[in-house]
Amino acid sequence: MGQTQCYKILSSHLVSGELRQGESISIRIDQTLTQDATGTMAYLEFESLGLDRVKNELAVSYVDHNTVQVGFENADDHEYLRTVADRKGVIYSRAGNGICHQVHLERFALPGKTLLGSDSHTPTAGGIGSFAAGAGGLDVALAMAGIPFSIIAPRVVEIRLHGKLRPFISAKDVILHVLSRFGVKGNVNTVFEYTGEGVKTLSVPERATIANMGAECGVTTSLFPSDENTKAFLDAQGRGEGFVPLTADPDAVYDDLFEIDLSSLEPLAACPHSPGNIRKVSELSGMAVNQVLIGSCTNSSYMDLKRAAAILKGHHAAPSVSLGVAPGSREVLMMITEDGTLETLIKAGARILESACGFCIGNHQSPGTDSVSLRTSNRNFYARSGTASANLYLVSPETAAYSAITGVFSDPRGSEADLSGITMPGKFVIDDSMFIMPSFSGEIKRGPNIGEPPVNTPLPESVKGHAVIKVGEKITTDHIMPAGARLKYRSNIPRYAQFVFESVDPSFPERAAAYRDNGECGFIVAGASYGQGSSREHAAICPMYLGIRAVCAVSIERIHQANLCNFGILPLLFENEEDYASIDQGDELELEDPRNGVMNGSLVLIDRTKGKRIPMKLFASEEQKKMLLDGGRLNEVKA
Repeated sequence: MGQTQCYKILSSHLVSGELRQGESISIRIDQTLTQDATGTMAYLEFESLGLDRVKNELAVSYVDHNTVQVGFENADDHEYLRTVADRKGVIYSRAGNGICHQVHLERFALPGKTLLGSDSHTPTAGGIGSFAAGAGGLDVALAMAGIPFSIIAPRVVEIRLHGKLRPFISAKDVILHVLSRFGVKGNVNTVFEYTGEGVKTLSVPERATIANMGAECGVTTSLFPSDENTKAFLDAQGRGEGFVPLTADPDAVYDDLFEIDLSSLEPLAACPHSPGNIRKVSELSGMAVNQVLIGSCTNSSYMDLKRAAAILKGHHAAPSVSLGVAPGSREVLMMITEDGTLETLIKAGARILESACGFCIGNHQSPGTDSVSLRTSNRNFYARSGTASANLYLVSPETAAYSAITGVFSDPRGSEADLSGITMPGKFVIDDSMFIMPSFSGEIKRGPNIGEPPVNTPLPESVKGHAVIKVGEKITTDHIMPAGARLKYRSNIPRYAQFVFESVDPSFPERAAAYRDNGECGFIVAGASYGQGSSREHAAICPMYLGIRAVCAVSIERIHQANLCNFGILPLLFENEEDYASIDQGDELELEDPRNGVMNGSLVLIDRTKGKRIPMKLFASEEQKKMLLDGGRLNEVKA
């Protein structure tokens, strides 16, 4: 029986375990990437390991999230990142060089390599045939130390593409169609693998868009084959020597099949407040639009901006619309400057934004009260934009550009623009001057906002306390730890912890700290798909700092589950989902014989307020069980 592309890469990188679906395995990581919102803590954690330099093939530190510098915190943290990278052997990508996923795709990602990034959209590199996965900062720090990365050998879903996209239908519509089928939950330990003759009609940047938003389905990664289109992209980037052909065997067996006729797709949109809430653009036509933002790691490539500009050419954004465009990288910005695309965008009334994450993470461009914002980014979670009352819709660059002209939600097929001549260039503008190569010397500089990574205590014999909060389903890491203006505190855990669950229950930190200071353990009770979204490990670190010892949920997403284990918080699942409804916030809870329960993989949660015994399953591998007993991964690796 032949192998899938996924299992070919895993097999060539396998360090331990049996490569069989559902089994825990460890793989060698070739490349790592960090970004400044999660990277500061990742490098503090790497420093705590006591190593002189990184051990993996390639490590890159990108500054792309907190480029708006109001106050000293972000500037200080960037100086720390620059100097620690210089000392430890990490390539440093300066602010302004671009978004990590776009830049890494352009300059470093290679087919057949493994890539681990401290950002949930690291699977973008799956568009070039790399097994690229997001993880918490600690897992990335350990990968930089040469320690294998542990995952569950995934189920692999074949997504077979037929036909070819029609004009004004784009890769964004493909992945929105996939989201309409698979949703945003229930896909833990799954990989999407794209096959079929339709794949050959998609360029690497288009494939990267699809792989990028596969993260919203909760999959480990998405993979496209490495073929002649991959070689053309690498050649155009001056990196043709890195090409290797890679695809699934003809007789590979998959766990599921989803077929898509690309020629049958039409423009789609993800409606508030979930990337999985998909509707046809035609059903939304006529809705007034207040803001249009084109960019993010999903749709900021050269071809994305060329297509948007072609639609905007000769037109101007409607008076009611604030239009912003953020090129994904300095390379893209230089190219659109040279070929006149930038001038077209400016004449159309676009505000040219920095090549950074920016609006996608709520770092700027927050929309107005009760407004409608169309964005080409990948997430539209409640309050993520910085405006809780705003409604965010995720659309293609084509839909965004045409709607900016009309001032209402509009199907881009109404445009008279000619997009037929827009293809991937034979050669990209290449300028690597914004990368700083390490000298392995110099002083590591730390500003006053930078602390030490907090460490949990070993799991006690008695875990008693209260349900500090009860939340519903699809609670994202944005709900747990807000981004935007709060991200500047990411290296100052005591300060950042003051904002845990800010958009859900602002009184949570005070309540949790009071229980902690009284010697109690805290519990979080949650519904399905807890911890979806960003990979930010602070959604585990800060609750741990506030005394949370267990999350009791209907289901927990992969990256967040790993982060909980890394910091000694028990990820517990209800054996009977209906038991979730029986617990109320404030209930007095206790875990019976928790240390033995962890080793056995099953525990009993006693709700003393209700007089009820609730069976729970520990969502952890054998390796993670020991980690939980030790109080987290840092305790384990330092022992």
